[in-house]
Amino acid sequence: MATRMRLTKIMSKLGRGRSPKKPTEPLHLRKWDIVRGDRVQVIGDHAEAGKQGVVTKVLRKLDRVIVEGVNVAPKIIKGNPERGIKGRTVQKERTIPYSMVNLVDPVTNKPTRIYKKIIDGEKVRVSKRSGAVIPRPDVLNFRRRPHSNIVCSVSDTANESDVWEITYVPQPPKDEDSDRMEE
Repeated sequence: MATRMRLTKIMSKLGRGRSPKKPTEPLHLRKWDIVRGDRVQVIGDHAEAGKQGVVTKVLRKLDRVIVEGVNVAPKIIKGNPERGIKGRTVQKERTIPYSMVNLVDPVTNKPTRIYKKIIDGEKVRVSKRSGAVIPRPDVLNFRRRPHSNIVCSVSDTANESDVWEITYVPQPPKDEDSDRMEE
């Protein structure tokens, strides 16, 4: 019994070294409360905690968001001397984890959690801090990428009645014997 205790102490001392930090995988959330155009505030122990901004992009596969004017860092753009383009440094927003931002309450202007409620047959987001409804941003009514310009050509069907007209009549299958007689 005593030897077993000594062995467990030795084994526990061997394993006390610092293990390398493993990268965390995204949560792959199914329901997103924060969408493009929402006003959010950075929370937690993030370096930019307390700053507010508008969400410009939501990266759902990575569980991250890009907030306008928050978490800005310099990005170097290479130049091309052949075309006469000089290299330069630009300030660009970096991503923030989804869990590090909260929606801003429209009444108190402070970060808040939300719950969903059905009002007049429409599902809305309601602030837990003040009970105010947080509307969906108007930006979501416009497509980020426009529809491709669909052009009708001569080969397209013009009338609806022409669509239902049967134009193909399949031929009955030929027998193998009839093929031999033709030869």
